[in-house]
Amino acid sequence: MKKTYYNKKDKNHMPIIEHFIELRERILISLLVFIVTLTISIIYSKQITFILQEPALGIKFLQLAPGEYLFVSIKIGVYSALLASSPFSLYQIMLFILPGLTKKESSYIVPLFIGSIILFFCGMIFAYKILIPITLKFLINYGSDIVEPIWSFEEYFNFIILLLFSVGISFQIPILQIILGITNIINKERMLQSWKYIAFIATIIGAIITPSTDPITQSLMTIIILLLYFSGILTLKMIQR
Repeated sequence: MKKTYYNKKDKNHMPIIEHFIELRERILISLLVFIVTLTISIIYSKQITFILQEPALGIKFLQLAPGEYLFVSIKIGVYSALLASSPFSLYQIMLFILPGLTKKESSYIVPLFIGSIILFFCGMIFAYKILIPITLKFLINYGSDIVEPIWSFEEYFNFIILLLFSVGISFQIPILQIILGITNIINKERMLQSWKYIAFIATIIGAIITPSTDPITQSLMTIIILLLYFSGILTLKMIQR
């Protein structure tokens, strides 16, 4: 009886069990990378803590509960490991789904994947270098003549993480627009016509993302979201030219 042999490179004709084996291998590799980065992050959690504290110069942090800093250190390690290992994990997912895509789909998915990662980290850098210092300066100065700003480090960490990830996710707007455009769900003309509604939504998002009540910070975030939106339309126009 003639046996059928499968070429591992030809993943379009692999049996279902082979796909599950490959998926398991990629998950295990991603998990191993996460564990390694988690170990490193926990070892250097003190140094990461100093980096997170930099935008809040002049603020005294207190430990308001037993073991608060210990648990925050673990959270810092977990978030840092997730952040550091996520590009590799997403890369493993891309390698798994790439063989099942057409040549045209593959030509889109790789640049979108790279662009998404770059934009996310650009968003976090923007939040850390510009948005967070402006917000903290307002919060520290507001009422400083009445109350002394002494903060819980856990609450401060939650505040920083929320802003970093929120802004990083908001920087994915152009990627979402490109996906909607190339799949013909919404065309670029419709996106351009809807800019007034987007401006209104951007104002609301800016107010939600920036917890301070100063109009400068909210306006800055709104402008950034609008710039990202128009850059998404421009990129989509260049792709579909």
